Order: sequence, then structure tokens, then C-alpha cells
Amino acid sequence: MAPTPELAQELAQRFPKDFLFGVATAAYQIEGAAKEDGRKPSIWDAFSKMPGRVYQRHSGDVACDHYHRFESDLDLIKSLGVGAYRFSIAWPRILPDGRGTVNDKGLDFYDRLIDGMVARGLKVYPTLYHWDLPLMLSGDGGWTARSTAEAFAEYTDVVVRRLGDRMDALATINEPWCICHLSHLYGIHAPGEKSMEAFATALHTLNLAHGMSVQAARAARSDLPMGIVINAHSVYPVSDTPDDRAAAERAFLFNNDVYFSPVFKGSYHPEVLEAFGGMMDIRDGDLGIISQPLDWWGLNYYTPMRVRHDPAEGSDYPRTISVPPEKSPDLTDIGWEVYETGLTDLLKELYARYPLPVCFITENGACYNDEPENGVIDDRRRIAYLDKHFGAVADAVDAGVPVKGYFLWSLMDNYEWAEGYRMRFGIVHVDYETQVRTLKNSALWYRDLIGIHEEER
Repeated sequence: MAPTPELAQELAQRFPKDFLFGVATAAYQIEGAAKEDGRKPSIWDAFSKMPGRVYQRHSGDVACDHYHRFESDLDLIKSLGVGAYRFSIAWPRILPDGRGTVNDKGLDFYDRLIDGMVARGLKVYPTLYHWDLPLMLSGDGGWTARSTAEAFAEYTDVVVRRLGDRMDALATINEPWCICHLSHLYGIHAPGEKSMEAFATALHTLNLAHGMSVQAARAARSDLPMGIVINAHSVYPVSDTPDDRAAAERAFLFNNDVYFSPVFKGSYHPEVLEAFGGMMDIRDGDLGIISQPLDWWGLNYYTPMRVRHDPAEGSDYPRTISVPPEKSPDLTDIGWEVYETGLTDLLKELYARYPLPVCFITENGACYNDEPENGVIDDRRRIAYLDKHFGAVADAVDAGVPVKGYFLWSLMDNYEWAEGYRMRFGIVHVDYETQVRTLKNSALWYRDLIGIHEEER
């Protein structure tokens, strides 16, 4: 059941007056123009064209054609009443080979995009890396090579010197868990590796790249607020037995702590080091680089993780099995459980465990594949999801968690990685044949929520 206008007003009033509402996208998922103006391939351009990797070999070659339609897309964003836009910069547009020659046409595009945001009064929240590693760097080992961390720092320097004067905040990396776990251990995302050694090596390289990027950005522009975006997991044991509770703690360390501890504490947990630290190539001084003080961090949350102990002898760390919830759960069209309490629980737990700066919810949203009927997309399930999760954020704020803003994923339907174009997360419907954008009812609901919040200020 969709929330009533009265409930929307009550919800809007729960957020601080300076709370920032925004929308989010990522370069490879929306830009298209994969071979234009000097851009060279990323690992996703290659991966998407390999049989069996991505649904029907869909690719980001055209995507939402945002590269050519960014002006009208910015008008669309402005029409929603949001105060900020989170997007990513495509490394292969800026340094097509990953290192070396800078492609000015790539920088020119982001100059125009950012200038367009500033002209419309939108705050600028870019992310340097949202998974589109220049393909040339995979020849050196990609994220398993320390040289990639150095290359990332060089790329950061180029971007910040050219564009940093108009940024409101900058994120280094989006969702390290997806880059390390999903891409190097489970083989689901590019480059599609299934190796504990590759995972462990990539994990440390990526953490190091983050720290080196922060150093490079601050050297170029010391006043730019720096952060990282982590898709932390709210982990629940399926029973209250000691074995399952211990399993949940191991799952937390394996999925969350491997990023939070080095970045915010300057160390890896002893259990992590015992399990696979020997594969990580940790050198003197690395943890000092990784743990650069941050001005903010971003949390991406969609669904909880439920685990039990894996009793199998010789099972790999963290020796857990993921288990679906026992009761018939509310699932989105991608099969993810809707559990808004997980967002509140996770925020509170993370702030109890780590010395964290202020937080933004940098992604939250739901996949529902509603199509237009008589020109209307009545995606009431998405509205219900968003209503619950905004309430969960407000609960966290009430509990003292310093959440300063929320970026809804996603502005528009787009390329959903291994799922291709069959999964729709947008509050704006995209007809991929015509590129026509249509506001879904969820977009109207979000616009109204923001409007009520503005009136209350």
C-alpha cells in the first residue's frame, strides 16, 4: 500500500533542515558513447561481450546515451527538486590506457557536465571509480597489481586538478566489496575471477589505491572533502546458537571489517590476517597510507545478509553459508529481501565499532520492473520500499547517527551489470529503443517528499 500525503509530510519532517536529498548514477551504466572522443575499453566492455557473463551479452555501448543527452538529463534531475547529483567519472575517458597520455576530450565532457550542474544549482558529488577499470591495466594484473594503485593516484591527480574546483565532495572508490568479493572471488563481475588469492591481493591493492588517491587529491586540492563509498552488509545469524552467532561475526569481519578496519583504524583484524593475510602483500607503510583521515563516507544498502555456520571440514574462511529468510519474505524483482531495519541496525553497529566521520546514504533503492500502462508507471512497490527505508534512515538519525544526506539509486533505469538491461532500478523509466525518459510515480513521490521538506525548512 502506497504512503498517504499525510504520512509523506510526517516522514519529511523527521529529517534535519540541512539534510541533502539527491539521486545517483554511474558512468558505465548510463553514458554509452563507448568508442567516442578517445575513450578506450574498460574491463566491463570486454567482460560484457564474453559469452555467458552478462545477460544476453548486453553491454554499455549505448546504455542511456547520457553522454549525448546530459543537458536534458540534468534538467530532469533539477525538475525532481533534489539538491545534489552523485555520478562517476570514467577512468577510460580520462586516461584511456590507464596511465600516460591524458585525453582532453574526456575531461571536456566532465567539465560540461559539472558546469551544467553548477548552473542548475545542483551540488556536485562525483566518484572516481565505479568499476570501469581501463582494460590496458588488466595486462599488468588489474586490481591484483600494486601498479594499479599507483595508476589510480595519477588518475586522481589529473581529475582533481582539472575539475576539483567545482566539486562539493569526492569519493575515491564505489563498493570495494563488489570489486573484490564479487569480481575476484565469486566471478560474477568483471574480470570474473574465482580465486581466494586474487581476492586477497585485490583487497589490499584496492585499499591501498584508496589511500593513495586521497593523498593525491589532497596534494592537488587540500580543501576538497574526501570519502569512500562502502556497501557494508547488515549480517544476521539465522539462529541464536553460539555457532551461528560466531559465524555472523566472521561474516561481518570478512565482508565489512576488511575495508573499515584498514581505512578507519589503520589495521587488519588478526583473524583476517590469519585467514589470508599471507596472500595480501602488505608492506611497511601501507596501512598508514590506507588510513588517511576522511571527511565523510558513504553507505550503500539494499538488502540484509543472513548466515549460518558451515560445519563442513576444510571450508574456506569465513566458514559461513548464506541462508534465505525462513518466513516468506518481501522480495524485489531481482530477488533481494526487503528489510529496512537492516539499514538502521547497520548504521548503529558501524558507528559503535569504528571512529567514523559523517555519513551519506550514497545508494539505496529497489528493482521493480514495472512498465508503462497508458503512459503511467505505477511503481507503488518502489514507493513502499523507499518510504520504509527513509524511515529507517530517520530512525538512525534519531539514534544519533550523523547521516547528512541520501542519494537514491537510481535516477533512471540503466545497465545493471551482469543482469544487463532486464532489471530496472530507476525512478525514471527509460525506453532503450527510443531513449525516451518517463517519470515513474516513485519520482513524483520523491519530488513531493523533497518539496514538503523544503517547505518545512
